[in-house]
Amino acid sequence: MKKTGFIALVGRPNVGKSTLLNAMLGEKVAIVSSKPQTTRNRITGILTEGEDQFVFLDTPGIFRPQNSLGDYMVRTANATMQDADAVVLVTDTGREPSSVEQNVIAYCKRTGVPCVLVLSKIDLYTAVQVAETITRYAALHDFAAVVPVSAKNGKGVKDVLEECRKFLHEMDWLFPEDIATDQPERQMAAEIIREKILRTLNQEIPHGTAVVIESFKEDAKTGMVSIRAEIFCEKASHKGIILGKHGEELRRIGTYAREDLEKLLGTKVYLDLWVKVKENWRESAASVGNFGYRREDR
Repeated sequence: MKKTGFIALVGRPNVGKSTLLNAMLGEKVAIVSSKPQTTRNRITGILTEGEDQFVFLDTPGIFRPQNSLGDYMVRTANATMQDADAVVLVTDTGREPSSVEQNVIAYCKRTGVPCVLVLSKIDLYTAVQVAETITRYAALHDFAAVVPVSAKNGKGVKDVLEECRKFLHEMDWLFPEDIATDQPERQMAAEIIREKILRTLNQEIPHGTAVVIESFKEDAKTGMVSIRAEIFCEKASHKGIILGKHGEELRRIGTYAREDLEKLLGTKVYLDLWVKVKENWRESAASVGNFGYRREDR
């Protein structure tokens, strides 16, 4: 009998939600960087094993928003919990429970939605610290399960899957068994480029960037994909930083992005990057929506 279920991955920024999602799927569907607020949209990851289909909903980190983009990200994370059959609360093992975790727990208590607590990055902490964190959270809620995880080395990842399997219910699959995400290729291409900006530039600039795919064409004869992408930033001075001296930084971003795009698409990619300025776009709800950050009506 086929089973499926929606599992929401929630938590603060930069606690390892996207890394955990990629590890569970066995392939990369969500971009990852060391900078908080890397994920902006809800990312759907799909894993089919035997008769079971997991539909994971990776969310932006929950934080106190400072602009319209932040408002969108937090609304997306909160709304995703309402679509889920179960919640996986991912938290950094070394940090005390904050209002973010307490609000997620309060939601689960109020609605009765089962919640699995994942303690991430345990490779960075001692066994004593892990035990202390478990004790702190046990005082707040009767979790369906508590799973210490190091997604980077794979420890605990299978345990999270097995706990989530308990919340699948009898139902026809919603997706074909051979796909890992429902993201369009254009969206994944834009996210890959943004990931390389985040990883290449060490300043605050990356948080003020958005990537729009203006053209995505495949050559019928050669199979090569030509992509034209525009990188928007908030200030003219930021544009200079993204370009770098003689365009070196932009070329570096393009090289790294092209490597991942060719792996994703399975063919050669010609990538044409342009940088434009849209002042204070994160402050404008209209601009945030125009760059594709919209809450879908469901």
